[in-house]
Amino acid sequence: DAYGRLFGSDDPRFEGRHHFFGAAASAMRQAAVEHARIRMSQKRGGGWHRVTLSGLDLADTPEQVDTLELDAALTDLATLHERQAHVVEMRFFAGLSVEEVATALGVSPRTIELDWRTARAWLRSRLLRNEGAG
Repeated sequence: DAYGRLFGSDDPRFEGRHHFFGAAASAMRQAAVEHARIRMSQKRGGGWHRVTLSGLDLADTPEQVDTLELDAALTDLATLHERQAHVVEMRFFAGLSVEEVATALGVSPRTIELDWRTARAWLRSRLLRNEGAG
């Protein structure tokens, strides 16, 4: 699905590594969210589509969270700190290393490590708060 989203148009043109990796991570996120929405819309057995957060290493967060909750949390994070949301997309959905994300975004690996740590803490707080409300 992500490949089709990324290369399905006539002739995608990417303006460098950052643009390509950002588009790839977004396509993977969109595919996961679309899959979750389809499953939830099914009459029987749709339920929640859960994804593991082992890649996010959210120690106090349930092993799995709803994909749609994660998407909403990332959307909110992007309004607060867009680069942190991109870091999460690239690390979690595209599986890039700290060094690869740093190169793609044109910042130091230390900056990415700080963004990654801050974003994980924010997501942990947000997802735990949502679980308590549900």
